[in-house]
Amino acid sequence: MTPMTLTEKILARHAGHAGRDHVQPGDNVWIDVDVLMTHDVCGPGTIGIFKQHFGKDARVWDRDRVVIIPDHYIFTADKMANRNVDVLRQFVAEQNLPHYYDVGTDRYKGVCHIALPEEGHTRPGEVLLGTDSHTCTAGAFGEFATGIGNTDAGFVLGTGKLWVKVPPTMRFVFHGQLPPYLMAKDLILAVIGDIGCDGATYRAMEFDGDGVYALNIEERMTLCNMVIEAGGKNGVIAPDQVTLDYVNARNVRGNPYTVVSSDAGAKFVFEKVYDVAKLQPVIAKPHSPDNRAFVSDIKGTKLDRAYIGSCTGGKMTDFRAAATVLTGKTVRIDTFVVPATSEIAHGLKTETLNGQTLEEVFLSAGAKIGEPSCAACLGGPSDTFGRLNEPLSCISTTNRNFPGRMGHKEARVYLASPLTVAASAVTGVITDPRDYVG
Repeated sequence: MTPMTLTEKILARHAGHAGRDHVQPGDNVWIDVDVLMTHDVCGPGTIGIFKQHFGKDARVWDRDRVVIIPDHYIFTADKMANRNVDVLRQFVAEQNLPHYYDVGTDRYKGVCHIALPEEGHTRPGEVLLGTDSHTCTAGAFGEFATGIGNTDAGFVLGTGKLWVKVPPTMRFVFHGQLPPYLMAKDLILAVIGDIGCDGATYRAMEFDGDGVYALNIEERMTLCNMVIEAGGKNGVIAPDQVTLDYVNARNVRGNPYTVVSSDAGAKFVFEKVYDVAKLQPVIAKPHSPDNRAFVSDIKGTKLDRAYIGSCTGGKMTDFRAAATVLTGKTVRIDTFVVPATSEIAHGLKTETLNGQTLEEVFLSAGAKIGEPSCAACLGGPSDTFGRLNEPLSCISTTNRNFPGRMGHKEARVYLASPLTVAASAVTGVITDPRDYVG
């Protein structure tokens, strides 16, 4: 049998009810979908398309496979944003959907890409589609996960299937022991800087090497999260025991899954090997994630604001890193801290560092802490927590720095790791985390 990559094997297994023995890049196949996710930004449009084409009384193909998570424009007085959530609530009630994490309730979670694994919706070998480009985050769990548009999502709601072209796979291998001043954000910014924002267009990006498998699951999620910033169709990491331990602890519904990995001899269209010990902290300058520089090259650049949060930079690992820098210090610029989910927000209140909770570390340093959500990452209404309403310079753990991404179209956003952002918050200028760590 012809060897296949991890992505090819998953798509082959999902090609029709019986699957296929083999697929190759360029093949167009109907695939069965395991999970479909939508949120408050794209959910109303997806629901509208579903009802338009399947009928206003149509039922979704499988109510247990649909996950709806409001997370973007929720803590706001904006009437149109509130209307979007009302549309979700009405649809959930009509369809009797069990996996709805409504804002203002005990079930509320926060950022969909982190809530999905927390709630046990990410499993190896599966196909997960979502109406958000950073759905690729879930590739960290060894599944095919990618973002789709409202039209495709409306079709999936009705059929549980999608017509997909099999992507070729690029392979990125990280070897060595990660220095204490580097994080996964540095690694993925280095990759995007090397290949550009279109370097992986409609390609799978597979990550491998002992440097990758030394990362915890949250850091692996950061790697896969930003493949879309390189144009990637999906990012993926073959499961190991770290993956399985996380998945099994969260798989409360006992859903079966199959672990898949690339075959020996599988063909990759591109391979690049990194020695992580030789890398240094990376930053993406305005206004593109591939506008790479080393932090050491632009240190001293004046800043107005620091932001630590989002699906890329709002996890417990990110906050632990930032807290090691901020403990016992005071920030010189406005610094916003936004946990990705309610579970992480609870962790900030309970996990301690040097006798203080992480929340106390941030508050003592002068940072402001917001409700778990996407918050300012996508800009949002003018009353969104942390939104850039002025043409400020901001260093951020988010994943995009296009003009207007965090609010004001003339704001300048620098993307960096939580260590670099925290170090810069202390000084008020872009600062090398090696001045504080390692």
